[in-house]
Amino acid sequence: MREILGQLRLQLHPTKTRLVELGLGKEGFEFLGCHLRIVRSHFKGRAYLFRWPSAKAMKAVRSRIHDLTERRRWAGMKDIREVIRVLNPVLRGWGGYFRTGNASDKFNQIDRYVRLRLVRLMERRGGQRRWRPEGNPFRRSQWPHQRFVTDHGLYKLLGTIRYPGSAHAA
Repeated sequence: MREILGQLRLQLHPTKTRLVELGLGKEGFEFLGCHLRIVRSHFKGRAYLFRWPSAKAMKAVRSRIHDLTERRRWAGMKDIREVIRVLNPVLRGWGGYFRTGNASDKFNQIDRYVRLRLVRLMERRGGQRRWRPEGNPFRRSQWPHQRFVTDHGLYKLLGTIRYPGSAHAA
């Protein structure tokens, strides 16, 4: 491998390069932001190479979402659609990169995190913490993720996964 990369004027990184044994029950490895591992399929019972976002990639997107939904950034916000307009390109880009893997659990985690951040932002808008006037109580239960998607145009990650090589009707 070193010879081939040497001809291309590339080098292996000494601390990141290691041999990994792939197989059922083995640890897998990280490559280009993805965790790759051999896993038994729930549907067919056969072993396949599965790929999903690495822990580092998950932490990075959560951090980005947190920064974009920070309360101080949106002081005086009148409409949650302003925040969603800023969030959507981040979600589309990150989801587009990881959508060709087995990332539905990870996508669901990020969708739940986005909802949590948006609901917290709405709870605390205008400097109010948890208290609301009697006539206008804020109820989290009235703001499921699907409401943000259908009513306000939030990009939903779950359901966007496509498997390479599979045929899709146009």
